[in-house]
Amino acid sequence: MSAVEPPVAHSWFEDVLGIVTGTFAASLGLYLLQNSEAVTGGTAGLSLLLGYATAWPFWLLFAVINLPFAVLAIWQKGWSFTLRTAISIGLVSGWSIVHHALLDISWLNPVYGTLGGNLLAGVGLLILFRHRASLGGINIIALVVQERWGFRAGWTQMIFDVLIVAAALLVVPWGNVVLSAAGAVVLNLVLAMNHRPGRYIGH
Repeated sequence: MSAVEPPVAHSWFEDVLGIVTGTFAASLGLYLLQNSEAVTGGTAGLSLLLGYATAWPFWLLFAVINLPFAVLAIWQKGWSFTLRTAISIGLVSGWSIVHHALLDISWLNPVYGTLGGNLLAGVGLLILFRHRASLGGINIIALVVQERWGFRAGWTQMIFDVLIVAAALLVVPWGNVVLSAAGAVVLNLVLAMNHRPGRYIGH
């Protein structure tokens, strides 16, 4: 019977590559959502929702909305996690500008855009969690709840997401809200099934 190997820490290069990859995947998913006039949960979903209501750019709303959560991140997760998260938020905002400039989606099936966008966003978040980062906001609360009480981050995220998606009824057509709800389930299932304590040995 072989001995269990101790967790192996990521190198700085692996962390950099992981954060760049995770933010790219998440931002591309959010870009698909935006072009489908759909929303998702978390501060990203709230940013999309406010963007539809005000026509302010997503990248600006996403950065501003996440500012208050920086205090919680420093208090509960420390400076390393907070710095990684701040960089991730900045990269998602930056990638958003890149997608708008270089990826022209003249026509996008909303079902594909909503479900595929949430799937990409979920994978991106999972990669960031693996490298001790997040996209701020509800992600931070979800991670703190999981670490302190063992309640899975995906389920905590889903509770908040239901409230945000429901609020979308005030801004977008009900059909888009139904699709958004289905997409949010996809995103959170990715997290709930894959981000469990003890499952991933790297850190």
